[in-house]
Amino acid sequence: MREVKYLLKNLANKENIYLMDSCDNSIKEVLNKLNKQKVIIQDQGGWLSYKKFGNMEVKTDYGLIDLNDLKEKADENSVLLVNSLSGYIALQNMHEILDTCRDRKCVVINDVSGSIGTKEARFGDIIVGSFSKWKPINLGYGGFIASDRKLEVEENFDLNKINDLKEKILNLNKRRRFLINTCKKIKKDLNNYDIIHKNKEGLVVVVKFNNIEEKEGIIKYCNDKKLEYTICPRYIRVNENAVSIEVKRC
Repeated sequence: MREVKYLLKNLANKENIYLMDSCDNSIKEVLNKLNKQKVIIQDQGGWLSYKKFGNMEVKTDYGLIDLNDLKEKADENSVLLVNSLSGYIALQNMHEILDTCRDRKCVVINDVSGSIGTKEARFGDIIVGSFSKWKPINLGYGGFIASDRKLEVEENFDLNKINDLKEKILNLNKRRRFLINTCKKIKKDLNNYDIIHKNKEGLVVVVKFNNIEEKEGIIKYCNDKKLEYTICPRYIRVNENAVSIEVKRC
């Protein structure tokens, strides 16, 4: 366990690591400890459970947080729960988000389930993440909490899986490179379509469609290349008519 925690400390840039059975339970545990009146979430590009935890939404550009709206809503009674790889499409500007929230004494919980391995995964008062299926660290089970200050958290990770987790963490950079390069190839192939956050780095590719012909063209490409896809609008991707090419499932 010590080796795994050391690796996660370096990835999250935090002193204390708590291994949990899921990211959802990690978020729940942290929010219970913080006990803030307002839980601010992004209006799209978050995770499924955010809607359960949040009671206020901040405006975004297809998931990327609008700092002016955040300034209006963040205060000392609030916590921002943010997916730093929004919708798995594009990285947030976590440095500016953290500065904005600190000016307003708002706590930042950075969900790094998709961004882990990037610098954006190292910003936040508290870091949470998932190791479940189709994540960059794709153990198929578990999550973690990272914090500089010690938290009264009871860890409940299945230690029988600790060696497998170590292997997945050590494979992270290789897996990320493969997924990112695959996304770049897809964006090049579909260059004539309207790709959301086309010039940003992500682990899925989301392509807008304006009519049935465009939709069918994107889907045909996915079928020909044997790529899984989902249809938006979906909160966890974008609130827009689009096809999300789920590269992270490769």
